[in-house]
Amino acid sequence: MKLRWVITLLALAVLSLQPPARAVEPLPTALSDEQFWSLVSSLSEPGGTFRSENLASNEMYFVQMTRFTNPMKKHDGAYIGVGPEQNFHYIASLQPQIAFIVDIRRENRNLQLMYKALFELSTDRADFVARLFSRPRPDGLSPASSVDEIFASIAQVASSASIFEDNLTAIRGQLLVTHGFPLDQRDLDWIEHVYGAFHSDGPMINFWRSPARAEMSYVSLMTAKEVDGGPRSYLESEASFNEVKKLQTKNLIVPIVGDFAGTKALRAVGDYIRDHGAVVRVFYGSNVAENLTNNQRAVLCRNLASLPTDATSVHIGGEGGQRFSRMLGDCGPSNP
Repeated sequence: MKLRWVITLLALAVLSLQPPARAVEPLPTALSDEQFWSLVSSLSEPGGTFRSENLASNEMYFVQMTRFTNPMKKHDGAYIGVGPEQNFHYIASLQPQIAFIVDIRRENRNLQLMYKALFELSTDRADFVARLFSRPRPDGLSPASSVDEIFASIAQVASSASIFEDNLTAIRGQLLVTHGFPLDQRDLDWIEHVYGAFHSDGPMINFWRSPARAEMSYVSLMTAKEVDGGPRSYLESEASFNEVKKLQTKNLIVPIVGDFAGTKALRAVGDYIRDHGAVVRVFYGSNVAENLTNNQRAVLCRNLASLPTDATSVHIGGEGGQRFSRMLGDCGPSNP
């Protein structure tokens, strides 16, 4: 009995010497410019290539897929996505605490930085659309204007080379001076190329950069309607636009260079979310899995299995949306 008491007292003494458990820091409500860029650089991996520039999406199915975010608790957890502007539809609907856009192309990271600057520089949707396409803001538009009215009015005014130059200067200033991001000349050249494409192609810009594909133009995507007749894009209302703008202004939409079938980026993003006691609410993977080899898909499945999720987490891919747990079941056995 004495020996047992001695062992117990020794154990209690050792425990009393242990430092108190560190409280988990919740996801940030805002990131400083330094914190933002630290995440961009530390979570990224070397860039790769894709078969197209992918300046704009070609996915009309977001109109149906945003339904998966409706029952979810707003302002809770994280969003992970891929590609260009379609992420904003899901972010506006989900309203996450933080969003990560992971794409194999460094060029997509720079496209996202261009969007970030435009969101921050614009006062409302009409201002944003006018800036995006280097056009003067049409008279008569207000925050109450519908997305159809905004694009109909924009179509009536010509793009301007001087507005393009002024806005490009403002974009560079926002990224380099206001935020102090260490972009190199290659990054700046790509941002100019992307912004020039929106300037030259106008609202009819599409994934293929072809006038023959007007059915998937930017304007078509932004004005796409739900079955009930209502629009669903991030430009459908000032409220939707401002949800994205708010996160951009707080540095909470973080573009990452990463391969879905790589060894670092997805897992690093997942670790960051987990370390802050949060889960991935929506993972939007587009059709990336369809472009991978069997071995690459196996790596992707392991990467997805390593992410912090719960019973309500949703995976949205090229074939629709489903609960994350079911998607992992379709992946087959995987070892995180």
